[in-house]
Amino acid sequence: MMKLWREHRIAALIVTIVRFVVGYAWLTAGWHKLTGATPFDAGGFLNNAINNPIVDKATGEAVYPTYLAFLEHFALPNVKIINVMIPWGEFLVGLGLILGTLTLTAAFFGLLMNFMFLFTGTVSTNPWLLLLGLLVVVAGTNAGRFGLDRYVLPLLHKGTDRLFHRKPKNPTTGEEALAK
Repeated sequence: MMKLWREHRIAALIVTIVRFVVGYAWLTAGWHKLTGATPFDAGGFLNNAINNPIVDKATGEAVYPTYLAFLEHFALPNVKIINVMIPWGEFLVGLGLILGTLTLTAAFFGLLMNFMFLFTGTVSTNPWLLLLGLLVVVAGTNAGRFGLDRYVLPLLHKGTDRLFHRKPKNPTTGEEALAK
């Protein structure tokens, strides 16, 4: 089943539709924050997450104490950076998924944001986007088959091969080409 999802053209078509759905959700969320009448400010959200953490009903202790410490000691003091990263991150994740450019990277960062929002207790569309985003990640490079990854990834590989002085691999055997 996994091989089918990672290699088959029909699976690539299905995951392309999933990419579009998830990408549209991220793109529009980011766009609204970037172009809204009032500038996006995560300060209230962060303060609420710190002051009202998810707690274990039996013990009353925070369920995610390390994430709470991250919010309190890093995110809130650097809220100006967070105010830029969230809208642009959402927008770029959506754009990457819709265009099929750096698809796995975009899906990874989308999942990361979903988890961060869930750790604060914000459910909203996050579980749904998380599930669909996982389908994109599981599809691997097949997720970008009908997108710009078809052109971008070979260029990136060629550039990194040059940067790290690696010899290109023979496409039929997978072995490094002999130096001339």
